[in-house]
Amino acid sequence: MSQQLAEKNSHVVRFAGDSGDGIQLQGQQFTIASALAGHDLSTLPDFPAEIRAPAGTRYGVSAFQIQFGGERITTPGDAPDVLLAFNPAALTVNLPHLEPGALIIVDDSAFSAQRLRRAELTANPLEDGSLNDFHVCRVDISHLTLEAVKLFGLGAKDSARCKNFWALGLVLWMFDQPRDAAAHWIQTKFANNEAVRNANLAALAAGHAYGETAELQHILSQHPIPEAPLDSVAYRTITGAEALALGLTAAGELSDTELLFCSYPITPASALLHHLTGLDEAGVATFQAEDEIAAICAAIGASYAGKLGVTSSSGPGIALKTEALGLAVAAELPLVVVNSQRAGPSTGMPTKTEQSDLYQAVYGRNADTPVPVLATHSPADCFATAIEAVRIALRHMTPVILLTDGYIANASELWPIPDIDAFQPIANRKPKAAAAAGVWERDADGLARLWAAPGDAHHIHRVGGIEKDIETGHISYDPANHQAMTDLRAAKVAKVADHLPEQAIEQGVPGGLAVVAWGSTFGAVYQAVKEALSDGLAVAQIHLRHLNPLPQNLTELLAGFEAVLVPELNNGQLATLLRDRLLIEVVQLNQVSGQPFPVAAVKAAIAEHAPARLAEAPSKETADHRSADQGSVGQEAAS
Repeated sequence: MSQQLAEKNSHVVRFAGDSGDGIQLQGQQFTIASALAGHDLSTLPDFPAEIRAPAGTRYGVSAFQIQFGGERITTPGDAPDVLLAFNPAALTVNLPHLEPGALIIVDDSAFSAQRLRRAELTANPLEDGSLNDFHVCRVDISHLTLEAVKLFGLGAKDSARCKNFWALGLVLWMFDQPRDAAAHWIQTKFANNEAVRNANLAALAAGHAYGETAELQHILSQHPIPEAPLDSVAYRTITGAEALALGLTAAGELSDTELLFCSYPITPASALLHHLTGLDEAGVATFQAEDEIAAICAAIGASYAGKLGVTSSSGPGIALKTEALGLAVAAELPLVVVNSQRAGPSTGMPTKTEQSDLYQAVYGRNADTPVPVLATHSPADCFATAIEAVRIALRHMTPVILLTDGYIANASELWPIPDIDAFQPIANRKPKAAAAAGVWERDADGLARLWAAPGDAHHIHRVGGIEKDIETGHISYDPANHQAMTDLRAAKVAKVADHLPEQAIEQGVPGGLAVVAWGSTFGAVYQAVKEALSDGLAVAQIHLRHLNPLPQNLTELLAGFEAVLVPELNNGQLATLLRDRLLIEVVQLNQVSGQPFPVAAVKAAIAEHAPARLAEAPSKETADHRSADQGSVGQEAAS
């Protein structure tokens, strides 16, 4: 096919190759360039769990997808407009993601007989007609990279490693993106290796120049994109793990409390430890424990001593932490547990995303052991959600589970940097006078006990996992007392709802179909509802941050709709929770593929269940720019 790529306000690009080809770096640098060009964006890093899978194999393919453009972007896109594939395996694995008419750029020399066998192909897809529905641009990227860098005296292996920057230069030219940020990264990263630095700079420039001079306008031309309608505030690109780290740090400042973050490495939760390490000056200490149980016990010990303990893991590690989590509930100590969900069960697919730990978070402990549970909906939203989790933990002297997932942790989007002074300080229950109250006297606001630390002679107390007397804190086996303590622990979590803002409609109209979701499905649901509203359907989006307890007005809000659709990356866990707590019937839309929802799948379900909207029915307007995400920040600041 010779027709050029269609002109649009936004485009989806997917880079793909071997795990060692620098695909994630290539995508990150294109993301930064897009942000500097004034575009809104959303990314999807997609890579195997193996550190270095065999080169050229299908299961060793690493990919990075980004949607960027001059409009509000909430997803990395359903189908790439452009696929850049470094080898046959990358092309084969990603071909099903493409729609007819997409542009495929391939490294021509990588399609050798040996590479085809490694990719389990019996014929060359560049020659057997299987790509007839696509625009194919064959570029000898490997050879052109070697030619561009041969002056710098690198060996063949090191020279070939520069091809990701050659290809990056070509795609930056294609979308008229600046090269300055990528060049600066190269200069900084390789400041002490002049040959490698200059070779990568030369490769970046050569790829860009190739686009300008190759005279391939029939298939490869520039596609400038207008700037997005961003507010006049400072932005940065941020991943969910980065935003969580900054949010936890900010929460420590707002509560005037030092944090001790204790964890054991596990994908995809490890990135949070990486980002928190080195923030000693901000009052954050980190501890890598020998296992998951040691990590949560150390965090509980920190909270017992007067610091705020925070721990993090993914589903299998959260399972190991469960007994100690019960100890924190019994001892009534503040604790934040971050669960970066991944595809399971067991080891499952560590680098793929899922929302399958909601049952575990709400129900998954022995005895009646309720804890507050909340979930973040996007990378940027992690900042405000982390602050909210700490606020609940300190107000109610309880562990809190904060749910994120692998997609949110690794993906990035634009983040309007908030004014930390706009957030209300976070109060805590540390004694403010020598003996103003006993440790087990509780405030009416959150039913929280005092947060007395060892060494305080005025508040000596005993605490542990064995049931305690509700008045004195001493060990008690009294049946009536155990009933009273069980009721108290439930009432404490129920009290959290008194401080929650009313659940609002994100966008849409009341009376028809309510699409109720949580976590990382936000972006796909947002776009699907937006398009369905444009199609004249009566639909609204309701996205839950607080999952236990649920917002107090949720029952009344949902009663105003004819039907409720719940899309989830699991087999129906929020659906179960809504039936359990609200006694309502819901329609389920479930996916457990390890990938985020396509917008098209959610939109098709909406079209099946939503009635047509009456012409006079008002539709709630939602600001179609990135600052719409600041609603969660403003809501938190006002709480």
